[in-house]
Amino acid sequence: MRWWDLGQVLVLENDLFPEDAWSPGMFWGDLAHARGPRANRHYVVAEEPGTGRITGYAGLGAAGGLADVLTIAVARDRWGTGLGARLLTDLVRHATAFECEEILLEVRVDNTRAQKLYERFGFEPIGIRPGYYQPGNVDALVMRHQVRGTAKEC
Repeated sequence: MRWWDLGQVLVLENDLFPEDAWSPGMFWGDLAHARGPRANRHYVVAEEPGTGRITGYAGLGAAGGLADVLTIAVARDRWGTGLGARLLTDLVRHATAFECEEILLEVRVDNTRAQKLYERFGFEPIGIRPGYYQPGNVDALVMRHQVRGTAKEC
């Protein structure tokens, strides 16, 4: 993801997460840490071939052997196509490159579609964060994935 992608990313963000969408500043702040020798963020977009339309995006933060899936989103008309799995595969690969031993994420307790995707990748529930998603006071399920094959283990 680059700064010029943010217009389309924000449209998708607001469509998919109208009550708790990230602000432009949140994306800008993370993208500032996604390049250079001290990068600790990784963001990726999925573009529709031939049109340049962004149909998905994902972001990962890493520090001290721990990665966090910061965001992952797929356009509604691309649900069920495997795009979410491809984006998550990219994040797991980059967590390995960041030498992380585990990946954490939060997912709404009512988002069973996403939970099933994460479970297919080996994420396991480890706790609940009460009232994490606002407004609405919706709990978050915290999930963890143990990364295999990190550079430290090779």
